[in-house]
Amino acid sequence: MRIDFPSSFSKVAKYLFIGYVFLSVVYTAKHFYSSHSQSPSQDTNGIFPRGPDDKTDFTNQHPVVVAAGQQQDLLNTPSQQQQQQSSQQQQVSVPWSGGVGDKDVSQSMSEQFLMSKVFSDAMGPSDLKPYYFKAQKVPEQEDITMATLVTRNRFKVLSRLATHYKGPISAAVHVNDDDTKEETIEELRALYAVNPDLRDYVDIHLIVDKFDRQFNMWRNVAKFFARTDYIMMLDVDFHLCTDFRKSIRNNPAIMDKLRAGKTALVVPAFEYLVQDDGLDWRTFPTTKAQLLQEVEEDKIDMFHKSWLRGHGSTNYTQWYQTPTDSALAQPYKVVDYNFSYEPYIIYKKEGSPWCDERFIGYGANKAACLYEIYLSGIDYYVLPADFLIHQTHEYPEETRRKERQYNRKLYSNFREELCLRYSRLFVATGAWDEPLADNLKTECQKIRGFRSTIKGPTEA
Repeated sequence: MRIDFPSSFSKVAKYLFIGYVFLSVVYTAKHFYSSHSQSPSQDTNGIFPRGPDDKTDFTNQHPVVVAAGQQQDLLNTPSQQQQQQSSQQQQVSVPWSGGVGDKDVSQSMSEQFLMSKVFSDAMGPSDLKPYYFKAQKVPEQEDITMATLVTRNRFKVLSRLATHYKGPISAAVHVNDDDTKEETIEELRALYAVNPDLRDYVDIHLIVDKFDRQFNMWRNVAKFFARTDYIMMLDVDFHLCTDFRKSIRNNPAIMDKLRAGKTALVVPAFEYLVQDDGLDWRTFPTTKAQLLQEVEEDKIDMFHKSWLRGHGSTNYTQWYQTPTDSALAQPYKVVDYNFSYEPYIIYKKEGSPWCDERFIGYGANKAACLYEIYLSGIDYYVLPADFLIHQTHEYPEETRRKERQYNRKLYSNFREELCLRYSRLFVATGAWDEPLADNLKTECQKIRGFRSTIKGPTEA
């Protein structure tokens, strides 16, 4: 049986259906925009790190892309901190340039995911909090940042460094993730509150985990978040006896070398022969003439004289004889390099290699870092009138002995790996016959089998 409807009824039904669809679309769109108008993902403003009391004024500072707003409010109780952290998804926006049509692409990812790749060779997971405290004074771009690593027993030494240097410092601070964590952070906060130089000059980057002595990872953190073009890889226990920062920045020839990115400046290191003499930094010499007098009196000598390989390449005999007159005092080149060489250097942040994070604990970690810098084509030049002196402290000798045994094996393989990797790099980029490869050729030929291994690729 077929039922026929009048044509007028069909037209009315059709119009009613169209009206229903239209109203449904309008209602859905209104509901969507009202529920998403406050979405955090639409906030394109720069993100600033927070001070520990959330009252720090960062309006005159540059926004940071990484580690935004992650630090805890230490005035809150731990339970409140945990609630805040669990309720916030830490996201960073990473802009990628050079897409099709030269359009920039911005990708959102979790801060934890980004950091896990940046420091992927280190042991983890680590809770990294960059700019936990951010220096209130914005450094000049061509200043020299002290990039250093600090543990709880060195907080006061860091405070003294800030007051003495009065320049930019990027400090990677390791905090053990155990029942001492909150107490350690509170101690750091208290020190930060009483020393205005810490607040003015020091960027604090917290690394909270259960892994002690990841020295190279900590060095990379300090370098990564330094805000100047040049850094000094410094152990916080060393006292800066001379104002090399001023002499370097006022010397156009030296600054040109740093800008080129193929020179690292070595600041010679010393220590007192009687350990008690190195306890009070206020008694240290402040001029080369004063230092030489104490050398003559057998009070002070090169750092770790018993381990000549560590600093012998600085050539202290030549340094003693180099004049300090401004017209004659020129940096001299390190020519007798040793793979165990561990100088304290000033160099350009951009374009220089990172420290290999596979080295955990004492032994070879810094040497490996400096070895790769040298093989990459960066020459070392010794400053003729400046110096550092080690401030005496105790070492955990039994721990150092065991870890050195492991790292010695790792370093042997690492050197071979670097020689092959950088050889391939220089061959592929056409730099094998350039001065850039000279350091590699000199050092890597000391490794058995290197010449025969590299003969084929270099002749191709």
